[in-house]
Amino acid sequence: MTEVETNSVEETWELARQFARHLKPGDVICLEGDLGAGKTTFVQGLAKALGVPGRVTSPTFCIVQEHGKLVHMDLYRLTSEADVLDLGWEDFLARGAIVAVEWPERAGSLIPSGAHHVVFRHFAATDGNEEKRKIAIDFSP
Repeated sequence: MTEVETNSVEETWELARQFARHLKPGDVICLEGDLGAGKTTFVQGLAKALGVPGRVTSPTFCIVQEHGKLVHMDLYRLTSEADVLDLGWEDFLARGAIVAVEWPERAGSLIPSGAHHVVFRHFAATDGNEEKRKIAIDFSP
């Protein structure tokens, strides 16, 4: 994994755009980090790079948002693999969607061994920049 520090939303989007070049249909991206760490911001950059029109927001309450070839899941409110399967997990993978998963530990063994992992750490910078993040990312699983 490579660790990158970003200092703005735009830098996080740019990292996501670079990462998107390595993706192929059916890839699963595990987005790991605390609340507010930058997971949805990263998905916004992915969406733009993949040509998704419109606004991408957090699926915290609706759990799944489909954006054409990109599916964004927030599994925070789920408790089991069965819950994840009920969302249509297998259908999304079968149709070749790129699946970005927040709180992937909720999916347990459903996460494929070849999944990409992106780990976010939000930290309070001494300069007061609240957008500062450290992002550990694997460009090839």
